[in-house]
Amino acid sequence: MVYGRQPHPRMPRIGGIASGMAPPVDLLVLLGVLFLTYTLRWFEATRIVPELLELTPLVWRLGLLWQLLTYPIAAVQSGGLWFVITLLILFWFGRDVFYHLGRQRFWFTLVGGSLAASVVAVAVHVASVLLDLYIPNVFSLMQGQHMVLTLVVAAFATLYAEATIYLFFVLPVKARWFLWLEVLFAFLAFLGSKDFAGFLGICTGVFATWYLLQPKGRRPTAREIWLRMQRWWLEQRMKRLRKKRGFKVVPGEGKGGGGGGGGARGGPGPGGYLN
Repeated sequence: MVYGRQPHPRMPRIGGIASGMAPPVDLLVLLGVLFLTYTLRWFEATRIVPELLELTPLVWRLGLLWQLLTYPIAAVQSGGLWFVITLLILFWFGRDVFYHLGRQRFWFTLVGGSLAASVVAVAVHVASVLLDLYIPNVFSLMQGQHMVLTLVVAAFATLYAEATIYLFFVLPVKARWFLWLEVLFAFLAFLGSKDFAGFLGICTGVFATWYLLQPKGRRPTAREIWLRMQRWWLEQRMKRLRKKRGFKVVPGEGKGGGGGGGGARGGPGPGGYLN
């Protein structure tokens, strides 16, 4: 996965790696902590450390509340090569995100997105227990490097929406679409793991990252988000009605019937009407 944005005209970019700019220390520390917790999991004597940091049902059963914040740095076991690739992708995208946001906003975004995701996931798990519903592999989708990668890519997709990312090194995709692709990938992973709480946690993390990076004057309120969802649903419904036999949508002009057409063209507002 590479991308073609060039943050500075004098900074050539090859395969998503920029030259001429020192990597931020904060990002290197984050990658180092992930590598450390990943390593600790492979030894019986030290695996207790990442196990105490990862998100588990003990966060509400025994009050281990620190897990709501520490789970992203508790790297989970995976193939060694894939783990290295994950760290490399984090480096590629994380550097641009860090230099764009600065240290304070970078960490605020990661912590805010992680906390929102964990709170929602835990709430879903608590509700499932109260309703006597079983969620297997709970929180597995959002542990460790999976959540960090999700938040960093979501941040890049928000900040550099028009950048071109070459998915699988060949397929050009606008960065903004990765907000939806992350949700799609999480859903595909959910189909295999059945971790509904983790899936909603991933979705929440993506949305929270997008929301936190909106300019303060442009952040939608809860009411505006609800109205946008209603509008989207109505637009989809109108599209379905267009396809039904015997229905057609006549665009309205936003005024009463004009000229000699009487009410034939007026329609109920700018959305038109069904005929």
